[in-house]
Amino acid sequence: MEYRLLGSTGIRVSQLCMGTMTFGREADKSTSEAIFKRCLDIGLNFFDCANVYGDGVAETILGELVADHRQQLIVTTKCGSPFGSEINSQGGSRRNIIASLEASLKRLKTDYVDIYFLHKFDDYTPLEVSLRALNDLVVQGKVRYIGVSNFTAWQTMKACGLTAQHDWAPVDCIQPMYNLVKRQAEVEILPMAKSENIGVITYNPIGAGLLAGKYGKDHTAGEGRLTTDDTYQKRYRESWMFDAAKQFYEFAVKEGYHPVSLAVAWVNRNEAVTAPIIGARNVEQLEDSLRSVEINLTDQLYDTISEITPTPPLATDRSEKQIMKNK
Repeated sequence: MEYRLLGSTGIRVSQLCMGTMTFGREADKSTSEAIFKRCLDIGLNFFDCANVYGDGVAETILGELVADHRQQLIVTTKCGSPFGSEINSQGGSRRNIIASLEASLKRLKTDYVDIYFLHKFDDYTPLEVSLRALNDLVVQGKVRYIGVSNFTAWQTMKACGLTAQHDWAPVDCIQPMYNLVKRQAEVEILPMAKSENIGVITYNPIGAGLLAGKYGKDHTAGEGRLTTDDTYQKRYRESWMFDAAKQFYEFAVKEGYHPVSLAVAWVNRNEAVTAPIIGARNVEQLEDSLRSVEINLTDQLYDTISEITPTPPLATDRSEKQIMKNK
């Protein structure tokens, strides 16, 4: 397992981050424990969570698992998405950020989290309010570093500007979606992170199973989130994505790779990415993602895979520059 510096924090994290959204849902407590132990065995020290995963159950399970290893592990969680029925238990208000963290710390059985993310941008709360609350939590020692998830590049840079202006704790990590059929992050988010030396942990590296080859062209074959979860059905609804996934799957098998391993390795090959967030329902499923670190993704192999899906247009829409560059 390779270890990489997380942005400018000075801390080193494994090149894969274990996502815990399945803990307490598809993976029961004993299965979650087996997944956790396998991660430790291979040297993975990075675990991502959120208060909304399993309505808090994922944090509870993760808290029990990390208790004997807390100082050796990097643990994240998030706030901001609707949690529970209370009207103010959502968003980036000072009230919700502080209350959410206190509840998360209890479930995680720890007195601090390494990275605390705003789960999404709040259109109704001034960003200064959210960042001031996060800074106060850093000062109190309850949060080591702050991060933002699902922010655009301009929203992230606005946050960076405000923290610098007020001398608050900086944004040290971002969490965007990124995979072979969702490449929008290449346009501005990933270049921004590289330029500003911000850590990047990306989610959905296999497109909710789409790139694993488990769904047919009718979009209903196979069992998984694309057949049971409305959010994922909307996220990966376009027919070209399924065509690309089929082409990718056939290429991976032909070249002797498991498609999951290759899909994760492709994400990890981007020089702006610190660690893709992998997920699993069981240890057997986990192994395919773990084997991604064994793949030597050459420039030629990376380019061949990249050509399966369209390269996003440049941010300036000066597409002729991209055409000239590729000649």
